[in-house]
Amino acid sequence: MFDRIAYGLLALPVRLRERLQCRRLRALCEAAGDAQITPQAVIYNSLGIQAVRIGSRTLFMGEISVVAPDGKVDIGEWCYIGPNSKIWAMGTIAIGSRVFISHGVQIFDNNSHSLGAGERHDRFRELQTFGRHLQREQVTCRQVRIEDDVWIGFNAAILKGVKVGRGAIVGACAVVTDDVPEYAVVVGNPARAVGKSRP
Repeated sequence: MFDRIAYGLLALPVRLRERLQCRRLRALCEAAGDAQITPQAVIYNSLGIQAVRIGSRTLFMGEISVVAPDGKVDIGEWCYIGPNSKIWAMGTIAIGSRVFISHGVQIFDNNSHSLGAGERHDRFRELQTFGRHLQREQVTCRQVRIEDDVWIGFNAAILKGVKVGRGAIVGACAVVTDDVPEYAVVVGNPARAVGKSRP
């Protein structure tokens, strides 16, 4: 039966298939009417539309995954979230307005897995055996906040507990593990300040 359904969807004209995909994605979040969610976007959210908010005039092409009962992603107005960018929340990830997030950017408010090798293996075994976790994995999580007018270059990583100040620029492939001051330009791994941006 699944093959018939999958084949039926593939047989639809591309434009109609894309329109149906965008409608399905909108049902998984609270998106402003003029926000644009493209067909290649991905939203994993089983917590209800209030867990993901996408503001007015935002163009969303990336992936959001809300992976815990307290997870929440809030994206402001006039933002650009590029293709293959990933925003994974166990707690809160708050993105201000007029933020540009290039392709391939990774934003995580958590470690993704336990620091204990045994626990990681146990949870993976549960997932492979039962299709879900039987116990919640002990994972560290701290809020990420990206303020207004920030630009994050391609393939950069913003890690848990980080605040990126207003107007800051995060260079391509930078790994941000500490707060970034307002209007700072940071590059490298770990990211370090190398200059100032302009308001």
